[in-house]
Amino acid sequence: MAWVTKDSTETYNQTPEPPREYTKQENAANWWHYHWMWVVIGVVAVLLAAWIIKDTVFQTRPDVQIAYVGLHDLPADTVTALQDALTPYCTDVNGDGKVVVQVDSYTVDFDAENTSTDAYYQMAGVTRLSAELASGGKTYLFLLEDPEGFEKQTGALQYLDGTVDDDPTTANPDWHEMVYRWTDCPVLAGLDLGDYYGYTAMDSTTGTNQSVLAGLYVGRRGVWDENQVETYASCAELWDALTAGAVSTAAE
Repeated sequence: MAWVTKDSTETYNQTPEPPREYTKQENAANWWHYHWMWVVIGVVAVLLAAWIIKDTVFQTRPDVQIAYVGLHDLPADTVTALQDALTPYCTDVNGDGKVVVQVDSYTVDFDAENTSTDAYYQMAGVTRLSAELASGGKTYLFLLEDPEGFEKQTGALQYLDGTVDDDPTTANPDWHEMVYRWTDCPVLAGLDLGDYYGYTAMDSTTGTNQSVLAGLYVGRRGVWDENQVETYASCAELWDALTAGAVSTAAE
């Protein structure tokens, strides 16, 4: 067996090589490799917080909310014209320096025997309307295509004299005494609303906005809770202004 021995004259360099110095670009790439996911999470969190702040602090809140309930949505031009025309009759209820009227559409068919009703839109409309009619809802005025069906299903309207049904859950045959026809309200029928261009976004139908609203009925929400009286006080004044000189359908 042969042994390999180190020559006594041979020397070795025992000094370790200095660590490599990385460039700024290499350091940045290395940091990003290990931390990119946290950066993404942080950005998403910041954007989400900004959206929440904008939605809760800077979003314009309507002073008056009006609900249209019918088989089809109103044309966008009709909604815009109506909101603008009603603004002079309203006040800055929330004190944000602006007077904003908002018309919301609820697509609901109260005819249970109508088999052509779109089930998806029906469910969505009923869900949204039910939520708005809950105790926290802000809507006081209603534009109704089917006031009889609306009252039977919701029991939400009050009589024209300001009284309410003691049992709003029962089918009420006196809905005629709870609403005015749009055309029987001189103020509403006299609004200059202009024309609409395209009943929906998919057609080119034109006509007057008054013709779209002429077949509707106007009603107001019943207030059974005394704590809600103040909430709807300004809307009650709006109701009086818009229905001045109106003729009740019950008198016909």
